[in-house]
Amino acid sequence: MEKTRTDQQTTPAATAALRETEGGVVLGTMYYGTLVEPARAFALLDQFVEAGGVWLDTANCYSFWTDPAGVGGASERVLGQWLRANPGVRDVIRIATKVRQDPLVPHVWPESAEGLSAAAIERGVAGSLERLGVDHVDLLWAHAEDRAVPLDETVEAFGELVERGIARRVGAANHASWRVERARTIATSRGLEPWSALQLRHSLAQPRPGACLPDQGHRLLTPDDLDLARAAEMNVWAYTPLVQGAYTRADKPFPDAYDHPGTARILEALDVVSHDVGATPHQVVLAWLLHQGIAPIVGVSQPEQLTEALDARSLVLDDAHMASFEEAR
Repeated sequence: MEKTRTDQQTTPAATAALRETEGGVVLGTMYYGTLVEPARAFALLDQFVEAGGVWLDTANCYSFWTDPAGVGGASERVLGQWLRANPGVRDVIRIATKVRQDPLVPHVWPESAEGLSAAAIERGVAGSLERLGVDHVDLLWAHAEDRAVPLDETVEAFGELVERGIARRVGAANHASWRVERARTIATSRGLEPWSALQLRHSLAQPRPGACLPDQGHRLLTPDDLDLARAAEMNVWAYTPLVQGAYTRADKPFPDAYDHPGTARILEALDVVSHDVGATPHQVVLAWLLHQGIAPIVGVSQPEQLTEALDARSLVLDDAHMASFEEAR
């Protein structure tokens, strides 16, 4: 039976407004409170807002692998401190966070990862809201699949959070496209809010087909994912768009999975286009994503890096530039 939504539920117009703010550069805050100390994080957040940035991306598990405590929460705590120090900023920014991966036992992952049961989702979101100091998040992601839990249970839990106004929208990160479509069908059949956004790893350079990435849990964006997103009018966010600086830094080489002739051809094309448009390679990569309607998540630690990334928003690549990259693959 179709459920009646509460007054806190966003209206179609409000949801459309949230969608319109997507498609720009998203600020990733993964290492805030661990590798990026709070003072520097505050400065980056201030700079992002002053430059017209809208979306902040975090997760309840960030970043347990760099935190001596062995659990997540540091990033959300820093964001909460920044929000409290800047009254009114919540009106101009949007917060996206994730549940699924936080260890329930310090330093024990993935064995103790919280998962996507209804109870785990409820507990995870409650912790996020407390750390952030907010009464809702604008986008809640299922951080990865949890096939130990019935998909119906996960979908129901996410849908109910939207009904209660705790999450304005919901999305799936690191999920197979067929699982996303099945989840959307379940949600629609029950009158619940479906997942309306995808988050996956994507960049101009691609690893060899079938190659293992060194980053556990990362799932690459595929043509099927894009096909689903466009058919269902879902937003797409891309993480690791700059491959940890591999495009420009000799001390940050591409992982072995990228060692194939296509990468060399892409880098040659990238050099040509960068010179042609008078931009840095990083800006061209980000503009390439933006040109396709994909929102890149950038995790920066220095103000000049953030400036470089945000300037990519005004960079226009023409059809010839885009074609040159396709031909290089």
